[in-house]
Amino acid sequence: MGLFVADHYARETKRGGAWMNSFVVQSRLLGTRPVVLNTLNLAKPPDGEPTLLGVAEVVTLFHEFGHALHGLLSDVAYPTFAGTGVPRDFVEFPSQVNEVWLRDPAVVARYARHHATGAPLPPELAARLTDPAPAFGEGWATTEYLAAAVLDLAWHRLAPGEEVDDVAAFEAAALAAAGVAVPSAPPRYRSTYFNHVFAGAYSAAYYSYIWSEVLDADAVEWFGEHGGLCRRNGEVFRDALLGRGGSVDPMAAYRAFRGRDPEIGPLLARRGLTG
Repeated sequence: MGLFVADHYARETKRGGAWMNSFVVQSRLLGTRPVVLNTLNLAKPPDGEPTLLGVAEVVTLFHEFGHALHGLLSDVAYPTFAGTGVPRDFVEFPSQVNEVWLRDPAVVARYARHHATGAPLPPELAARLTDPAPAFGEGWATTEYLAAAVLDLAWHRLAPGEEVDDVAAFEAAALAAAGVAVPSAPPRYRSTYFNHVFAGAYSAAYYSYIWSEVLDADAVEWFGEHGGLCRRNGEVFRDALLGRGGSVDPMAAYRAFRGRDPEIGPLLARRGLTG
């Protein structure tokens, strides 16, 4: 199928963060199979000691492997459209779906075991992973993210040659116009240090994280409606979405999988924002 490479430990010469790269992409035209890399920055334990991860690190591990699956399960003719060669506001969708499975009771029972004895997590501790997350803080988290996404779009709607003399005033006006000028929940990133959109690849696309989460919450609901995690459902997800890459319109692929357009309800319910 392909080759998966894991570079999980931090070292002095290594850039921080976590990401997925494709050294070789799948292509029926070229007869190539994918070579995919996952990079993390875990603290390397002393020789002979186990690598013990916190929940946030497990989330990152599952997230990046979702990108890896997108690359490994690609089945397209042209290399341009392989794997993660999709529009920016679709690329986080498979990775965010994969994050959800780390809290599935059947999956937790497999990986969340004592490193020395192999014993599963005590029921009360497992419940903290598998039960629906509490809604505490979700209103704040959603607002501070959306405020940053609004700023991104505001800057990228400026006409060529249009100048902004007062950055603070520009920000305030953009947030007020969008209804997210909330003093207790300022934007996650202010304009002067918004690396994603001025020095990264998310120009006018920072919204894509929550749009991908709309898709992921709706897709996970589909799994629940069709019997949960099983080989049959995985094959449908692979054939309709992961394998298509950028060879078809992403929304057409999603409709083929879901039978309809995505709905925002599952995301609002997940975040406790339904009422």
